[in-house]
Amino acid sequence: MSLFRQLMLAVALSTLLSFMGSAVVSLLSSRHYLEQQLILKNEDNASALALLITQQSKDPVTIELYVAALFDSGHYELIQVFDPKGKIIVERQSPPDTGDAPVWFTRLLPIKPTPGHAQISDGWKQYGTIELRSQSKFAYGELWHGATSMAGWLLLAGLISGWIAAMILRRLREPLGRVVDQARAICERRFSTIEEPKVPELKQLAFAMNTMVGRLKTMFEEEAARLEAVRREVNYDSVSGFANRMFFFSQLSNLLNKSDESADHGSLLLLRIVDLAAINKRLGRVDTDKFLKILAKSIETSIESHAGRYARAKRLIGRLNGTDIAVALPGYEDAEVLANEMLQSITSDLSHLSDGATVVRISFIDYLQGQEAGPLMGQLDRALAEIEASGEEKPRRAAAGGEQRTTSAQWAQQLGMAIENGWLRLVGLPVVGFGNKKLLHQECPLRMRFVEEGEWQTAGKFLPMATRLQMTADLDIAAVRLAANQLAADPNSPDLAVNLSGESLQSEPFRKKMRELMQGNAAHCNRLWLEVSESSAFANLDAFRAFRKDLMGFKCHIGIEHFGREFSRIGVLHDLGLHYLKVDGSFINDIDSQSGNQAFLEGLCQIAHNIGLLVIAEGVKRPEELAMLPKLGFDGATGPAIPRD
Repeated sequence: MSLFRQLMLAVALSTLLSFMGSAVVSLLSSRHYLEQQLILKNEDNASALALLITQQSKDPVTIELYVAALFDSGHYELIQVFDPKGKIIVERQSPPDTGDAPVWFTRLLPIKPTPGHAQISDGWKQYGTIELRSQSKFAYGELWHGATSMAGWLLLAGLISGWIAAMILRRLREPLGRVVDQARAICERRFSTIEEPKVPELKQLAFAMNTMVGRLKTMFEEEAARLEAVRREVNYDSVSGFANRMFFFSQLSNLLNKSDESADHGSLLLLRIVDLAAINKRLGRVDTDKFLKILAKSIETSIESHAGRYARAKRLIGRLNGTDIAVALPGYEDAEVLANEMLQSITSDLSHLSDGATVVRISFIDYLQGQEAGPLMGQLDRALAEIEASGEEKPRRAAAGGEQRTTSAQWAQQLGMAIENGWLRLVGLPVVGFGNKKLLHQECPLRMRFVEEGEWQTAGKFLPMATRLQMTADLDIAAVRLAANQLAADPNSPDLAVNLSGESLQSEPFRKKMRELMQGNAAHCNRLWLEVSESSAFANLDAFRAFRKDLMGFKCHIGIEHFGREFSRIGVLHDLGLHYLKVDGSFINDIDSQSGNQAFLEGLCQIAHNIGLLVIAEGVKRPEELAMLPKLGFDGATGPAIPRD
């Protein structure tokens, strides 16, 4: 029985006992009063009748007439006249009558008044004795009427008291419900605060819960800040803020080999500072650092103003050594325009420190997914050497992209036909857990073909254009439906994971369709894993939060993939109730020999485990990397090192 039902029952019982006690005391008091009144009436009437007979002749007929006249009034149960020897001279008696009162009531509250007695005199001698008992039915009627009236009033008072108690309990129930919801949210790994109620006891409870959540959040933030500092120290250049050589090449290699969500093409730029040693000698260390920071800011500003939001979210920038800075822009095609604008911006921003001399030289190249990072960087380096040899300042293209592009209209038609005709499928990539080597789930990247018997294309071929054409919601719904159908068709199949795009989460129609799809496949939701990339989750945090809330009632797993580059924002995930994180493969590359990243990833796993999240490594390529991951606290892994069945 719930606490509120117990409280309502307690209030009802206490009210009932109180009212019943009052009713019993009142009825007993009324019965006693009526008995006393009947006793007085009996004595008075007996005395009056005795006096009347005393004053008359003592003829038995006359006495009987007086007694009959009084008895026939209907107010008496018994009138008897006895002679001095106790012999009955006259007797009048009526059968028992309870009047309007029910028999059970008269038995429960019997009224038994003492009969009245008086002497009849004949001169100085006693003629006889009168015994008189009044009719009790009138007293029973009055007592019954009082009892029914009291019961009515007590019922009304009980209803009013119950209503007041219900209102009070309702006022208590709302803040207590919030506290209960907060406790349930903590069990679901969502750490949120609530408004403190006005009820003192509940206010103390809510304050304690909020304090616990606040301290937990502070602990996460402090630990995240410490690990973020470790991550930046290990992977980033302290002056420019760009990735260092090792981390940049790790990310670039991961980008070029990731065929499931990244664009299948893009641009690479290589900037080389002209004679940094002379600049350092002329300006000194402090101003040289200032020079490099202005240069870094100018590069970022040029990319953001020209390449737009998509390039900002996906870009890679690294300082490869003292003089070389590399920029990778997946899905970007206007490298030559960007390089020229970047050169002008840098020259303008550093004119006060460069004395008008050439600051940087820039080379650029178009790349296709699947190419190797080393040869691409080699071509860029040779292009810079050609610029230096020629004495030119204009950016130079290292290689021309030789692929013919499909127009947006053609892409829209191809994507629409593929979705309409069902030219889509999922491929399964195993994600295994450590310890028991159990298959956690299968990652299911989407494949598409543009003609019925055509070649299956990876997501990198069509997803960037689908994003540009705002068609990702249709693709994501189709992918989730394929996964749900596969789970329904084979109860013994492993769990399936489907990636969703951030652009889809912003669409209310998409979220509505997802709710309907989940409702139609509720029996299989516990075997479905839905994941969003880190960049999409943080760029669309409110939409991601709303999406998570929509699916709260279902048992599907919600996670973030490619996690790590924005680790400092892990604190905002504490109230989402996520189930897992997949750490980006750029942090996993050569993890067996990278002690700095080992410390960072070990701390990441500890924080994630503290809020109940599984931590899975992506892009594991070598057995040595795979062997290191359990020691750092990872729960599972995926990548080329995981054998497929």
